[in-house]
Amino acid sequence: MEDKVKVIIAAHKIYKMPSDSMYLPVQVGAAGKDPIGFQKDDEGENISELNPYFCELTGLFWAWKNLDSDFIGLVHYRRHFSLYPHRKDLWDAVLKYDEIKADLDRIQVFVPAKRKYYIETLYSHYAHTHDNVQLDEARRIIEDKYPEYIEAFDTVCARTWGYMFNMMIMKRELLDGYCTWLFDILYELRARLGEEGLSEFDRRYYGRIGEILFNVWLRQQTEHGIISPEAVKEIPVLFMENVNWVKKGTAFLKAKFTGKKYEGSF
Repeated sequence: MEDKVKVIIAAHKIYKMPSDSMYLPVQVGAAGKDPIGFQKDDEGENISELNPYFCELTGLFWAWKNLDSDFIGLVHYRRHFSLYPHRKDLWDAVLKYDEIKADLDRIQVFVPAKRKYYIETLYSHYAHTHDNVQLDEARRIIEDKYPEYIEAFDTVCARTWGYMFNMMIMKRELLDGYCTWLFDILYELRARLGEEGLSEFDRRYYGRIGEILFNVWLRQQTEHGIISPEAVKEIPVLFMENVNWVKKGTAFLKAKFTGKKYEGSF
C-alpha cells in the first residue's frame, strides 16, 4: 500500500508531478505566499519562514513533524529518483512505489547515487564554491554538541563523493533521529553565523551544509551498526530539466583553479 511510503516533492512553483500516489507535492516556503495547489509547508508544526535560508529542508521538517508513514522521503520537483534514468519518457521513468515495495523489508535508507567530484573533496569543493567558514563552524558545533560524530565529519569531508541534494527515503524512526540531530546543528549554526551581509543566493547555505551533514549522519549510523551498509540502497537521480553541463563544469573549474565562487544555481 502506497501509504506505507510517502515522498514529498519540494516545489516553489506550479510544475508537473508524478501520478504515483506515494508522492506528495509540497509548496516549500509557503508562509505568506499565495497557494499553488500543493500541500503547504506552513501548516501544522513547521519552519516555513526559514525557507529562504534552509531551502528544501523546510519541506523535510514539515514531513518529519506532520506525516506518519513507515517510510518518509524528499525529492525535488526537477530531481527525482529513477531506476531507469535513460528512458525517453522522463515521467514514466520516475521511481514508482511498485519498484521499491519489495525492498521495504530489508532496505532502511534509499539514497541518490553518489555524486563524484573527482578532483575535489567535499570540503575543498565547498571552500572553493562557497564560504568554508560555514562548514568549519558546523564542525565546531558538532565538536561541541556531538563529539562522537567528529571522525565521521572529517572522513566525509575528505571524500571526493557524496549523497547530495538532501534527497532520501528512509524509515520513519531513522528520520526522527536524523532530523533531531540535523536541525539542532543548523539552528545553532544560524545562531552563531546568521545571514547578515549575504546575497540571496549565499544565505541559503544551511541547505548546502545539510547535504554534507546527511552524509556525516549516515556514515556514523553505518559505522556503528545502527544501519547495516546492506540496508542502504543507491538509486540514480533523474533531472527533469536540461542541465547546462558546459556552464556547470566551467564554473566548477573556475572555482577550483581561480577562486571564483558560485553566484547562482545552474
